[in-house]
Amino acid sequence: MAGSLHSAANDQRVFGGRVLHSEVTGHFEDSTTVDDPCELRRRLVESGYLFLRDVLDVSSVLAAREEVFSRLVEVGEIKLPASDGIATGQSRRLALVDDLIAFWQSVSEGPLLRQVSHGSRVSSLMQSVFGEPARPQDYLWLRPRAVGWSTRFHYDHPFFARGSRSVYTVWIPLGDIPYSDGPLMLVEDSHKFDDLIEPMHDRNEQFNSSPTVAEQAAFRGQWAQDTVAFAIEREVRLLSAEFRTGDVLIFGMNTLHGAMDNHSMIDRVRLSCDVRYQPASDPIDERYFGPCPTGASGKGYGDMNSCKPLTQTG
Repeated sequence: MAGSLHSAANDQRVFGGRVLHSEVTGHFEDSTTVDDPCELRRRLVESGYLFLRDVLDVSSVLAAREEVFSRLVEVGEIKLPASDGIATGQSRRLALVDDLIAFWQSVSEGPLLRQVSHGSRVSSLMQSVFGEPARPQDYLWLRPRAVGWSTRFHYDHPFFARGSRSVYTVWIPLGDIPYSDGPLMLVEDSHKFDDLIEPMHDRNEQFNSSPTVAEQAAFRGQWAQDTVAFAIEREVRLLSAEFRTGDVLIFGMNTLHGAMDNHSMIDRVRLSCDVRYQPASDPIDERYFGPCPTGASGKGYGDMNSCKPLTQTG
């Protein structure tokens, strides 16, 4: 198991080395008990996200966790037992792996992982969200994050401006993720920040819905400012939760998000995956589909920081 969620250190939400205090933080609204698909869709439109507790089979998620971390045990990055996810602080990946991209693609396509990310439970859930059959992208973002790692706020739209206009992220914690391990964080009501969203969409039209890597980086950094000051200025909160195995978070391409610092006191690696779903009837972005998806820049799974040794991504 991933370990207990409760300790003094776990209670702290930290971003960029700074403790986030209660005046700027909040908790996700829990939509787990909502059975009506229309109400789910209404909440998704209104809030920009859906937070669902205990909707995935725990044993399946833990099996996927074991599968991924076992591969990192093989390259000397995770201690035994693999399921604990404790970093060794070392790596033999460069010495043992001839092709880092192929290696990470093979990890990301593990059958137990795909049973969770692309399985019937998530597909059924997204069908309820769309009101029609759902289709997942084949490209999957698998993210083991060592101590010291965080993710700056960004919108996903620049990466997914082709194809369907109804792409949603399904973010899945592969094990418990307390605050100490750096869970995902959303900016409240950020899907309504038209002054930020409209220029982003306009620029993508100028780029024929295909911004360059440099332009994507510019988008990501556009809101890289003091987190607390940003929230106070916008009169919003930074929303998150201590995730449990079996939870799911769904959000759209126009929801501003990032991840808190992993400051685990026991060197536990945060493990999550995110996969994009869309209505099956919509056009696809071919960069993210097929047996060898190219990804945003054409490097396939080489686009991901996780392609690097774990010691280089903390």
